[in-house]
Amino acid sequence: MICISIVYSKRNRTKPKDIAYGLYLYFLGLSYRNAAKALNRFVERSHVSIWKWVQHYKPQRVSYTRSKFSDFIIDETQVKVGHHYFWIWIAIKSDGKTILGNYISSERNMLVAEQFIQSLIRKYGKHNISTDGGTWYPQACKFLKLKHHIHSSNEKSLIERTIQYIKDRTECFDDYFPCRKEKCKLKHIINWFNLFTDYHNKR
Repeated sequence: MICISIVYSKRNRTKPKDIAYGLYLYFLGLSYRNAAKALNRFVERSHVSIWKWVQHYKPQRVSYTRSKFSDFIIDETQVKVGHHYFWIWIAIKSDGKTILGNYISSERNMLVAEQFIQSLIRKYGKHNISTDGGTWYPQACKFLKLKHHIHSSNEKSLIERTIQYIKDRTECFDDYFPCRKEKCKLKHIINWFNLFTDYHNKR
């Protein structure tokens, strides 16, 4: 009698942090092959794997849930990219743990505030707006027929803490991976912030 032993190999699933790093490398501007080569220092994956992650992730869309909440807590902060300054707009839930959306602009005015709030409405529907009282917010809310109020002490603490958290973890991005394109449209920065937001919320 001949005994034949069959060994079933267990599928080695890719850890979320490795997928996030692979996407991060791709968003820097690396090709699928070069991103895979850089990732292979930590885990061996092919350029096809990187491609599948990008297709699955769909970086143009930040994941979200339609859980109930009362307000969009919104604020903005200025950051430097290369030799230029831009504004990052952030919206969070009242739990202080979920980032609902982000937006990047070269200006800070009522039109930009309106565009950001409209992007939130398309995802979550209409909600009250809580801000620090910047003059561009009440005008935008009036145009969109939304109720607006000034941050409570708790809301102010939550949004300031969130923005500082984001800045602490992203401020070195442009130092290590500067954009060298003329008249850059910040696509790589937008992709990076979408990835950061998605990874933060899933954690």
